[in-house]
Amino acid sequence: MDTRPVVVESNGSVFRKGLLDSRIVCDQLATSPILSMGFRLLTLNIQNGQPWCDRNPDDLRIDLEAVGDFLVSQDADVICLQEVERGFDGGLQLDPPPNYEKLCAMLPGYDSVFGYPLKNALEIPFGLGLAVFSRTRLVDFKRVDLPAAPLEFEFAGKIRHASSRLLISAKTIIDDEPIHILNTHLQAFFMIKSSSNEHPEQRNIVEVNLRKLTGAAILAGDMNSAPGETLVEQFAAAGFDCVQSTEPTWRRRPYVVDHIFHNNRLCCLDRRVVHTAVSDHHAVVADFEFARA
Repeated sequence: MDTRPVVVESNGSVFRKGLLDSRIVCDQLATSPILSMGFRLLTLNIQNGQPWCDRNPDDLRIDLEAVGDFLVSQDADVICLQEVERGFDGGLQLDPPPNYEKLCAMLPGYDSVFGYPLKNALEIPFGLGLAVFSRTRLVDFKRVDLPAAPLEFEFAGKIRHASSRLLISAKTIIDDEPIHILNTHLQAFFMIKSSSNEHPEQRNIVEVNLRKLTGAAILAGDMNSAPGETLVEQFAAAGFDCVQSTEPTWRRRPYVVDHIFHNNRLCCLDRRVVHTAVSDHHAVVADFEFARA
């Protein structure tokens, strides 16, 4: 089976890799253990593979093998990752994305998609790029660019512009039920002395896309929501409940920035924050089943 990445859209780089042979996919779906047992979803900002070190929080070493081992250990059926690749001064985006390529090799039983946000020549050299991995085939991949806020700030001696962010989505079938999987990474306004309450455009676009969905749906990702911001309430008003909003998920500040939201077509059976040193974020894991009429 040819599993080389295929560029499927030109407005921002998009790649997919994995279960490209429909006959093989059908054979795998027929024996998949998740088809009658609900499913598990994990979200994690992997900080482009940089592990956490208390003595040196900004250590730039990369350990993707540890990320892969951690993901395998969680036995998730769907995985949403943020900050998959490293950002560079000047807006360089490596093509093909090397970290995504390595993770695909470490997760051979998964179909997957990856997307870069729009380039920013004044990018902060932090992590960027979203990926979704699924044990069942992903179809109807879409990307929605989330415009940058009109803000400038100083970093490393340069004036920077806030960056566009990205929302990606795909559909799959679990337990004979179609489900939408959405993954995003929103601007951390609190890091540039502002707030998403003052600049809600990105989260408003996400809300619009949530309200368009029919059937079961999950939104996961790094929402970068600081205390006092009303993102959780906004998405709840759109019909998407948060599985947990009290336990911090980020090591650098005691903030709950990483979230899983679901609509009423799904029942959350269990949820937990899984502490890990493979990133400066912890993973959020939730087990679901479909709500039966």
